[in-house]
Amino acid sequence: MRIAEVAETYQITPDTLRYYERIGLLPRIRRNASGVRDYSEADCGRIEFIKCMRGANVSIEALQAYMRLLDQGEDTVAERKAILEEQRDLAEARIAEMQAGLDRLNYKIENYGKMLENEKRFK
Repeated sequence: MRIAEVAETYQITPDTLRYYERIGLLPRIRRNASGVRDYSEADCGRIEFIKCMRGANVSIEALQAYMRLLDQGEDTVAERKAILEEQRDLAEARIAEMQAGLDRLNYKIENYGKMLENEKRFK
């Protein structure tokens, strides 16, 4: 699959794909005889994983560490699991923070609703 097709499929820019390759999140992508990048099914699976993890706010640094370990093979399973657990814990903390903010917003909105109802009654 060519870079434009991959970019469209995963809704990311070609520049982002090149960046991921440059910083080691993607391996060197195979090129055809004309020098055009030719993404394999495995490359696309990796892109899908990266996109999912970035969507969960996993840092580039954590992904780089994870991918380095992944490329080293099965002996790194425990270390990869630890990275994912740490990132999960960070995501859960962000979700809790956001939930607290949402709860506060709902509380304030409810209070303003009550104030507006009271205003209408006394007019």
